[in-house]
Amino acid sequence: QVQLVESGGGLVQPGGSLRLSCVASGSIFSIYAMGWFRQAPGKLRELVATITSGTSTNYADSVKGRFTISRDNAKNTMYLQMNSLTPEDSAVYYCNAAVRITTTPLRLLDYWGQGTRVTVSS
Repeated sequence: QVQLVESGGGLVQPGGSLRLSCVASGSIFSIYAMGWFRQAPGKLRELVATITSGTSTNYADSVKGRFTISRDNAKNTMYLQMNSLTPEDSAVYYCNAAVRITTTPLRLLDYWGQGTRVTVSS
């Protein structure tokens, strides 16, 4: 019904930057909130940043001042600009969205992308 596709991951040196994108498609009535989560090997999935449809944002303490989340509602697309990357930022980054679909617009449903890997290494 709804697909989330992330892109933009890759290998970057410490101190470098990457920009992740997440495109939502399918039977979308509206998207309430979107967010980025990440999971490093052997660790639990953790929140990175979230953004509401009104562009209110929230960040994990570990990325504040380095990462910026944004979205283009017209394109159903969310971005994560990541600067000053460190090896501790290495993880698979997942896109999440709370979506109202066309067949049941009163319900808020939760969707996940397949993830994009970010590796920060020299």
